[in-house]
Parts: sequence; C-alpha cells; structure tokens
Amino acid sequence: MPISTSLPVLRVGLALLAAVALAWIVFALVVRPSSDRDWVPEQARMPVAIVDGEAVRVADVRNARYRSTTDFDLRWEARDYRLDDVESAWFIVEPFADWRGPAHTFVSFGFRDGRHLAISAEVRKEVGETYSPLAGLFRQYELMLVLGDERDLIGLRAAHRRDPVHLYRLRATPTQARALLVALLEKANALAERPAFYNTLSANCTTTIVDAVDALAPGTIPMSWRTRLPGYSDDLAFDLGLIDTDLPRDGYREAHRIDGLAREAEAAGLEGKAYSATIRSRWVGSMTSSASR
Repeated sequence: MPISTSLPVLRVGLALLAAVALAWIVFALVVRPSSDRDWVPEQARMPVAIVDGEAVRVADVRNARYRSTTDFDLRWEARDYRLDDVESAWFIVEPFADWRGPAHTFVSFGFRDGRHLAISAEVRKEVGETYSPLAGLFRQYELMLVLGDERDLIGLRAAHRRDPVHLYRLRATPTQARALLVALLEKANALAERPAFYNTLSANCTTTIVDAVDALAPGTIPMSWRTRLPGYSDDLAFDLGLIDTDLPRDGYREAHRIDGLAREAEAAGLEGKAYSATIRSRWVGSMTSSASR
C-alpha cells in the first residue's frame, strides 16, 4: 500500500482508538458501584463483623441447605468467635473449566473447638445475571465477601456443581492465621459500607486474598500470572512454601482433592464440626504442625 494511502487509514485507526479510550474514561468516571440492586437471594446480605478485643460476632454467616444449585433453603446466622482461638488457615481451589486456568479460590479458618469459618470473594450477581470474565474487566459486577459455613461454600461446589475441590492447610502460625482473618473481616466490613467493583484481573477471588497477605507481610506473594489464572494458584503457593505438606510437587494436588469426601459428608447429612473433620480425614495426620515452627 502506498504511504499516501496508509497514512489516512492510520489516522482513522488512531482516532478510533482514542475515541474508545475516551469513552472508557468517561464510563469509568460516571459508573459507580452500588449496594442497592436486585441481588440474587444467596448474595442478598453483606456480612458484617463486630470485633471487641478477642471476641468477634459475625452477622449474616451463610449456611444454606442445597438440594441443587438452584433449589436451596437459605439460613443466615450470627456466629460468635474468639480471635485467640484461631488455630489454622486453609486455602481452597475449585477448578471449573475444561482447562486448568479458570478456578475459584477462597480461604477457611479453623478454631480450637473444631469449627471453621469460610470466606469467599465473589462477584455479587443481580437476579438474571451470569458471570462473564470479559464483562468482569469493565465494571459490570460488584465485589462481595461471602462468609459461610464450610458445608455451604465447599458443599455447593463439590456436591452440587460437581467440581473438583482441593483443600490445603497453609503454613501459617495461629498468630498469622488470626491476622489474615482480621484483615478479611475488615475487608468485608469495608465492602458492606462502601461497595466496590469486581475486576477479573485485579480484584478477583485470588487477588483479594493476595492483597490481604501482602498488606500483612509485603513480598510474601510476588506478582505472578498464576494469581490471574487461579487454577494455577496452588502451584504458586506450593512453590513459595505456603502449603503445609511434605508431598512432592507432582503428587500434592491429587492428595489434597476432597470433593469425594465432601460428597460423602453431604450424603451422610453431616454438619458443622463433623463435616469439617470428614473432609480433612484422608490426610490430616500427614501434615506437619505449622504451630510448632
């Protein structure tokens, strides 16, 4: 193509690019996140934590009973915990696609009495809305933290979505686990007070956890493509020594897969401490105690 012909084409292309960039800037300035929408029932309530010294009361802990992914009975509970009873932190990975990259990740905290509190950063969906990774780049969804019973958050994914679920104990002392729990409770409170947008790359399920860890211990988790493709986030955690296991890299993931145990626990009608103990029963004795490190 002659230079004289290509220059006008280039100018048009640059003008279109500038117009798109300007439209996006205007859109970003005008659109604001909201807490006042027609939310799906299972995400209708934003949890709030009240901390008084070592005592914590969490309002609107979700403890749904599922018959399927669309048929369930919602229960919202107020639960009391003590921060000085936090014993462990656990990392959960739920791959949900035909290739490994897409996954949902969340964390759960264990207490000395055997109870666990799971915390999941999620797209807060409106009625009739579905999730799209592409739409998630363009301020289409609000971000929320769901605080829930393990039977709800793990059971939904393992027993009803029938996805693989991997459960890892983190190599964290009780003090470190406590600090991470407090940071995420503070994040939940902040989102309840000031809504924020979800972003597929920068404000997703995994980056919410990474940001909390980084605020407590900068540099613990370096920037990596594996936090943008959460299906690889457990490999990153393993390589960084964050997963409390002595198993080799080529065998640790399968050893920590617990969706079969979760389905057995669901079928047996187990709840609370019994449910949490059952999904850890296959390999709990093989772990190295991080509290002694």
